[in-house]
Amino acid sequence: MQPMTPEHALFLLNYTLPMVKNEHRTTRAVIEAIPATQNDYRPDSNSRTAMELAWHITAAEHRFYGGIVAGAFDFTPNHRPENITTGPHIAQWLADSFARNFEGLSKLTADQLLKTIDFRGLFQLPAVAYLNFALNHTIHHRGQLSTYLRAMGGKIPAIYGESYDSALAKAAH
Repeated sequence: MQPMTPEHALFLLNYTLPMVKNEHRTTRAVIEAIPATQNDYRPDSNSRTAMELAWHITAAEHRFYGGIVAGAFDFTPNHRPENITTGPHIAQWLADSFARNFEGLSKLTADQLLKTIDFRGLFQLPAVAYLNFALNHTIHHRGQLSTYLRAMGGKIPAIYGESYDSALAKAAH
């Protein structure tokens, strides 16, 4: 395999950032859809609660994007603040974190994108490669959370096209 060039790294950044932005909007909508009365819902005793899963998505995304910008991952635990008690609160924290991180990602140079970053001793990849890693992680767990919504009495937002609930909402207007 050929080593990644600065041109490759900048291409990957510019190719991936629009996807990162689109997936963020979808993730935020899924987290906002958690019914406030169902924060502790879990489909099985071995599963995370809705709030735990929403925070895991949020904290991990912050860790990935912030680490790419910083050139190193900070694995200090990022516990959910006590004042964040609903899906919309988590979604707002995610939006604020995302805005800061997205701005930093947008300004990265080819050298910063090519810098090898260690991930827990498991992976040593160029920083730009973690954009896709982060997307896959978020999409995976967002899919889990979206399956909780209907069982919790919530409505499923549009994810990759209309959902039943988003189509009903659209028809009602």
